[in-house]
Amino acid sequence: MKLTHFFLFAFALTIISCTTDSVQNDEALFENDTTTVQLTLSQDETELFDLVNTHRAAQGLNELIFSKETYEFAEEHNKFMIAEGEISHKNFSQRASKVAKKTKAIKVGENVAKSFTTPNAAVKAWLNSKSHKKALEGNYTHSTISITESDEGELYYTQIFFR
Repeated sequence: MKLTHFFLFAFALTIISCTTDSVQNDEALFENDTTTVQLTLSQDETELFDLVNTHRAAQGLNELIFSKETYEFAEEHNKFMIAEGEISHKNFSQRASKVAKKTKAIKVGENVAKSFTTPNAAVKAWLNSKSHKKALEGNYTHSTISITESDEGELYYTQIFFR
């Protein structure tokens, strides 16, 4: 009987030590295997985002939270517009679906602009347009913004809003 207890104790000790060692080894593997996606906005992108939030706050609306996760969609759309040579909302439903899938958003909106030399000029133009102002002041919680310069030096703007 004592021999049986000894083997059970030895077996349990072996399992516990292997499990602990295994967890420690797994933790060590993941400690050094972290990937952080770094996104650095341009000065103009930061300024435009801040101008939008300043306007929203002045209207008594919530400030938007910047979304790194959706930046790629705004940037891709700028590149698409540059290739087309014009601003548009083409393929918006596909972009909105990608944003919704990635963020679980239930509502997505977008503003685009072209050729404004400053973020302030772009925001003023959006505020002077009924549909763009509606998006800018919409019931959203998050946003991303991309400003991309074409080879000809024209600036293309895409701001995506969602909640």
